[in-house]
Amino acid sequence: MAISLMPSAVALGLFDGVHLGHRRVLELVLAQKSNGMRPSVFTFATESVGVKHDAALDYLYPTEQKCAMLRECGMEHISHHPFAEICDMEGEEFVREILVQRFAAGFVCCGEDFRFGRHAAWDTQDLRRFGAQYGFSVQTAKPVCVDGEIVSSSRIRSLLQCGEVSDAERLLGAPYSIELEVVHGAQLGRTIGFPTMNQVFADGQLVPRFGVYASRTVIDGVSYPSVTNVGRKPTVQYDGRPLAETYVIGAKGDFYGRTIPVELLDFIRPEQKFDSLEALTAQLHKDLEIARAYGVQSE
Repeated sequence: MAISLMPSAVALGLFDGVHLGHRRVLELVLAQKSNGMRPSVFTFATESVGVKHDAALDYLYPTEQKCAMLRECGMEHISHHPFAEICDMEGEEFVREILVQRFAAGFVCCGEDFRFGRHAAWDTQDLRRFGAQYGFSVQTAKPVCVDGEIVSSSRIRSLLQCGEVSDAERLLGAPYSIELEVVHGAQLGRTIGFPTMNQVFADGQLVPRFGVYASRTVIDGVSYPSVTNVGRKPTVQYDGRPLAETYVIGAKGDFYGRTIPVELLDFIRPEQKFDSLEALTAQLHKDLEIARAYGVQSE
């Protein structure tokens, strides 16, 4: 495996969610660009990490979305691999083959609780020892606190599962965003004047609390107010997985097959079943009035 000609500053971590704590690590790496180092990330494909700290893990963002967010933070080289390809490496093997040979690391940054190698048996003290041996410096980023609360992916997951998306936004540093392919549904919404975009959550992906949210949908760089229902819709033709169904105020067009960002801004109400289409339509009008109050006004 060839050594890069340009030394790299490397951020290490899963970066699931790219929250404010992660962004602190990325900022420290980006600062090394002035020292001639390429801002880089080593991470895992989020879909491949089903367990963390011996507990089941539902990932926040798919790998493609996570990598796009890392690039937006200034990372120029992102290496992501299935967890199974890396997890059995010994600690020094990981350092030598990944950090030294693949990245030509001159600077490495991670969180204070970062662990690596087989059975996560090596910690940041070991990383510093290897750095002294192989010629790179190591810096650990202290936890970031927001309103006295430590920012963590587990806390963000908990907030989203409770529908507390505005609190999750404070820790993420940006609204929680669903960026999935728009798929065909039963098109019932069109019959009552509310055509919707359907986006099906992947297996293993975290699903926010079922219910209706005020949201913001970004189409071709333009933000539109919208209403999003997260849940299982018996009227939609799909395989039974939870999905986000979004009505976008003021947007027109065919979005099938496109990946459209939908940002959840606030929880409006739990998902519910209506006795008639008339009752559903009346409630949708109420939901839309609430959604219009969030951020972006249509036309």
